[in-house]
Amino acid sequence: MTTPNRLLPFAPRRAVQVLAAVGAAALLVTGCGSDSDKGSDGKSDNASEASGGTRTVKDATGTAVKVPANPKRIVTLTQEDLDAVLALGVKPVGITNGQGLSKPPAYLADKVKDINVVGNLLQPVMDKVVAAKPDLILAGDMQDEQMLKQLREITPATLVTMAPTDDWKLSFRGIGNALNKINDANKVIGDYEAKAKKAGEGLGDNKGAEVSIVRWNPDGPSWMEKKQFASGVALDMGLKRPKTQDKDGNAHTPALSLEKINEIDGDWLFLSTLTSDGEKALKDVQEKPAYKDLGAVKKNHAVTVNGSVWSTRGGPIASTVVVDDIVKALSAKS
Repeated sequence: MTTPNRLLPFAPRRAVQVLAAVGAAALLVTGCGSDSDKGSDGKSDNASEASGGTRTVKDATGTAVKVPANPKRIVTLTQEDLDAVLALGVKPVGITNGQGLSKPPAYLADKVKDINVVGNLLQPVMDKVVAAKPDLILAGDMQDEQMLKQLREITPATLVTMAPTDDWKLSFRGIGNALNKINDANKVIGDYEAKAKKAGEGLGDNKGAEVSIVRWNPDGPSWMEKKQFASGVALDMGLKRPKTQDKDGNAHTPALSLEKINEIDGDWLFLSTLTSDGEKALKDVQEKPAYKDLGAVKKNHAVTVNGSVWSTRGGPIASTVVVDDIVKALSAKS
C-alpha cells in the first residue's frame, strides 16, 4: 500500500475523492484557452482584466474559471506552482514556504529574495494574500474547500493546478496555459527532455544503471514509485529502478522496518529527508550493520540529496536539479 506523495507535517492532506480527481488535470490543458472574454460582465475591476480581457480555463478539478488574459499579480501556494511560474519567466507577488520548511525552498532562494511570503505550503495567511492584491492565485493540489472559498473571495481567478495523480509536466502545461504561455511551457519541457536524454547517454559505465530513490522518515525509509517526480526524471535519463521498486505509481511506500531495508538497495542509492527528525533517523541507521551491508553502500554508491527537491511533486527547475545531481554522482564514481 502506498501513501500520498505530498507529506505535510503541519497540515495533513484531506481525504481525496479519487473518482473526481482522475484525469482532472488533463482538463486544465485540453479545456483551457478556447474561450475569450473582454471582461465586460466580470466581477473584478482588476486593471489587467480591464485592459487585456479574460480567458476561461478549467482547473485540475474541472472547474471553469475566468482568468486575466495576461495576469500581472500572481500568488503561488506551493513550491511546484512557484517553480512553474519562475520557469516561465514570471515573477509572482506572493509565495509560500517550501515543503516541510519555514522558508522558501533553497533551490529557488536566489530567485525569490524580494518576494513576500504569504504563509506556509497550502496554508496561506488570508490577510497577507489580500495585501498582495493578486489577479491570479495558483492553489496547487489544495483540497480544503473552505479555504478555496476564501481565496475565491479575494479573487475568483483561483485555480487548483494539480490533481493527486498528475505528474509535473501535465500540471506545468496547465499552468502555462492559465498564464497564456502554453508555447513557452512546451518549449521548457522540450528543453528539459533533451537535456535529460543527453545527460543519461553521457553516463559511461553507469548508463542505464538501477537507481533507488528513497526518502528517510523518522520511522524508517520509503522508496518512491516509478511515476514519482525524481523517479520520472531518472527514467527520462534512461536509468532504471530496482525490481523491488518497479511499481507504476506516483507515491511512496509506508516506512519500512530495518528488517526490510534490502528493498531500498540498487546500483545507486539516492537518499533524502524532509525534517530534522528524518535526518537524525538516517544518521542513526547509517551506523547499523543492516545499512552498511547494502550493496550500494558497500560500493560507496549511496548519495544524500535535497529532500525539498527530490521528495516533492516537482517542476521544471527542480527537474534540472535532479538531472544535475544524478550526473554529478554517477560521473564522479563508477
